[in-house]
Amino acid sequence: MTIALNASSAQPFAFDNSYARLPQQFFTRQAPSEVTEPWLIKLNEPLASELGLDVEALRRDGAAIFAGNLVPEGADPLAMAYAGHQFGSFVPLLGDGRAILLGEVIDRQGQRRDIQLKGAGQTPYSRGGDGRAALGPVLREYIVSEAMYALGVPATRALAAVSTGQPVYRESVLPGAVFTRVAASHVRVGTFQFFAARGDADGTRALADYVIDRHYPELKDAANPYLALFEAVCERQAALIARWLHIGFIHGVMNTDNMTVSGETIDFGPCAFMDDYDPATVFSSIDQNGRYAYASQPGIGQWNLARLGETLLPLIDADTEKAVEAANVVIGNYGERFQIHWLRGMREKIGLSSVEDDDLELIQSLLAAMQAGQADFTLAFRRLSHLAADESAEASFLATFRDPSAAREWLLRWRQRLSRESQTGAARGPAMLSVNPAFIPRNHRIEQAITAAVEDGDFSLFEALLTVLAKPYEEQPAFSAYMGPPKPDERVLQTFCGT
Repeated sequence: MTIALNASSAQPFAFDNSYARLPQQFFTRQAPSEVTEPWLIKLNEPLASELGLDVEALRRDGAAIFAGNLVPEGADPLAMAYAGHQFGSFVPLLGDGRAILLGEVIDRQGQRRDIQLKGAGQTPYSRGGDGRAALGPVLREYIVSEAMYALGVPATRALAAVSTGQPVYRESVLPGAVFTRVAASHVRVGTFQFFAARGDADGTRALADYVIDRHYPELKDAANPYLALFEAVCERQAALIARWLHIGFIHGVMNTDNMTVSGETIDFGPCAFMDDYDPATVFSSIDQNGRYAYASQPGIGQWNLARLGETLLPLIDADTEKAVEAANVVIGNYGERFQIHWLRGMREKIGLSSVEDDDLELIQSLLAAMQAGQADFTLAFRRLSHLAADESAEASFLATFRDPSAAREWLLRWRQRLSRESQTGAARGPAMLSVNPAFIPRNHRIEQAITAAVEDGDFSLFEALLTVLAKPYEEQPAFSAYMGPPKPDERVLQTFCGT
């Protein structure tokens, strides 16, 4: 049984819960379930301060609050309803099966942010599940979400991780934990699908109006606000997925219930970062057919957004044919918008500040050389950045390729292209280093940190990983070992969902 903090306790949150004020069909009110021995593994104090929270109170009461044992004053806990396409198959009712939205706060920048507990017990949407989370997936989400933030990729954030003191039962018995996630909102493409599947036009309109008010207020005065909303969401997702590809990120489970309308990366379950460059790379154990492979992500993004467009058709125009025509123009433009974002970022990665027609082919040639030479994606671009600043670094760059012959030929073309740039070499190196990270959350490092925590109760590797990933674009000599790809016996070939 959960209890509320009494009036004499310090109130670390100033909640203002707009989603809870929406009609009842949007959610089910649901208190988190109590756990036996909550222990605060990690509190993200800088983020807590950014959110305007009382950090001192969270140091004292955070274990109980983030485990769900104490519900802060002003919270209005609820489980959100949504549907979704999962690996292409539509499920009309999904919802928060192990997540509970505590409420919303306005951060120090005036932005509204959700605070949600993951693993806080059963909800009406649990579909027979226990509503709990295991420690390993909680640590993975904490590490990757904070790494994505530091890398400059829009993503949900990690506020806290708490051990529950009680087991969860999966393929084996594992220690339980609760993860506290912060998001611009948790509204998904699947949230719109939930109402559309029920023919609830009023619900769809109320949701669209809510999203415009919360995320796209500049669209209120548009000639067609709902078409403009569709276009804005497509633009944000095109930019987001391009950023994923720039850093070698593979989401692993790009279902429509895992695509936010705010444009943030959400749900770091079987996600992973690519080591050797291969566009067909898949890590997720549940992605048997490679639907969500690295290079497939832009196309899947467009497919998911088309499903969003379908839900908005009645709002776009009362004439269905006109609505379809207008929405098709938007979804048809997605590919071009993605290409613009991707190509701009790839130019930056290889040190180009101007635009030439042959740049795309130059970039594709490098990627082909990397694939043929089995080069590590992150390390190759980082060492190319060093080479841009110092010619003596060529050997180090070529050493990332098992067969460097194609890379050596590519360097000749790259240097010819750079000779036509106005940017000086002295400026180019630092610019490239600012977009080509030295450190990513490599899969084997995450697994090492999880294994130490789960099997030995040792969180030192978890803490070290958070420290190095907080500054991914800096050299950090003390952590140089974290830059390297895995040894053959360290390679992680599969990642797993946390449910």
